[in-house]
Amino acid sequence: MSNSMPAEFSALVAEGDRTAVTLAHRRIGHDVLPAGEVTIEVEYSSANYKDALAITAGGNVVREYPMIPGIDLAGVVASSESALFPVGTRVLAHGYSIGTGTYGGYAEYARVPEGWVVPLGDLTAREAMSVGTAGFTAAMSVQAIQRQGIMPGDGP
Repeated sequence: MSNSMPAEFSALVAEGDRTAVTLAHRRIGHDVLPAGEVTIEVEYSSANYKDALAITAGGNVVREYPMIPGIDLAGVVASSESALFPVGTRVLAHGYSIGTGTYGGYAEYARVPEGWVVPLGDLTAREAMSVGTAGFTAAMSVQAIQRQGIMPGDGP
């Protein structure tokens, strides 16, 4: 853990089981974060349908509670064991099991494997999460349709 990171931080934690889920603000330590090479100080996360399912009894997307929802996140690398993402790198992470099987973005810090991390490039964390996972998925769908030669002017 970096000396600049607090020993404990805030997280929104979903607790319960498949029959009853509650949300609670908790102070947690970095020791409860999952394994991974990159610890990110989260600046933004978005709200997704899958996040709603994660906090809903019977939503069937969370493998085990407690869970920190937030299937996407963007921020700055706070601690790293990765040569690809040194401390201070602006990054985002989404998909995989983030927020459903691995603690997600509704916390001040998240730890993920380096293979799940993407540099933000010219985007700010806020801009990246304004698009979020849903927007990214929609953009990929439009690109796939266009690769098939179907363009907006081709009809309804």
